[in-house]
Amino acid sequence: MYDVIVIGGGPAGMTAALYALRNGKTALVIEKAGFGGQITHSPKVENYPGTLSMSGNEFADRTLDQILHQGAEIEIETVVSLRDEGDKKVVVTEEGGEYEGKTVVIATGVKHRMLGLEGEDELVGEGISFCAVCDGDFYAGRKVCVAGGGNSALQEAMLLSEKCSEVIMLQDLPYFTGEGRLQDVLFSRPNVKKRTGVKITSLITEGGELRGVRISGEDGEEEISCDGLFVAIGLIPENEPFKDFADLNGWGYFDSDERCLTKTPGVFVAGDCRSKGVRQLTTAVADGATAALAACRYINEN
Repeated sequence: MYDVIVIGGGPAGMTAALYALRNGKTALVIEKAGFGGQITHSPKVENYPGTLSMSGNEFADRTLDQILHQGAEIEIETVVSLRDEGDKKVVVTEEGGEYEGKTVVIATGVKHRMLGLEGEDELVGEGISFCAVCDGDFYAGRKVCVAGGGNSALQEAMLLSEKCSEVIMLQDLPYFTGEGRLQDVLFSRPNVKKRTGVKITSLITEGGELRGVRISGEDGEEEISCDGLFVAIGLIPENEPFKDFADLNGWGYFDSDERCLTKTPGVFVAGDCRSKGVRQLTTAVADGATAALAACRYINEN
């Protein structure tokens, strides 16, 4: 039996394992795909304290090496359910594995809602981005498009408008759904343009790099050249298998505050899967540390 089982190998999950191990506990990390989560889509990370510049993959590789050096065990499997058997929790995987732990940290993260276009996956980090804070500097003085019309898209465009020569907002609805005051500020900026009632139908590439988008609307089809496309059409948490152990809010995120606690003793949540206002690398690792220390306290007191 492990002291701590971590579900998810992103920044929050790996940090949780690290803090558990540093507190003398055993830790198993179960990850269904690749370690690092969404940060691996970032070709350059320049907002992580103490590190001038690194790629998301470099961060993931370093952190994985760090927890393995500390004694973490890993399994590449897909977790499908969790059982609470009192003094132990049992994590069940799609591959037939069952792993027992005194505590569980759920750090399943989120996935970005995609446009569903051909070649989109290959351009993530190579012209398509999801985070202006992370990647906006790479497009300084250049022309970008933003897909989306809610508050998140407007805020992304606000940041980009301070760096980019031109920002074009593309919204498939006939209106923007974000706050009116935010719209007033954004659309008063001379380098920001807006198009409503248009759908991005395909990506224009050259030499494997994004060169523009094709859109379709009432006026027919049109091509818009751009150096980057920021997609802000929502996030998808994958928390449904654990709803009996941790309450979900109306958007499907774990309804837990900065303490990372749940309604189930011995079960904790961490990272982007948790309800929060800011989703960044730094907030994910902070959650991982908090959840792991809470799990260690639980073990020591029970």
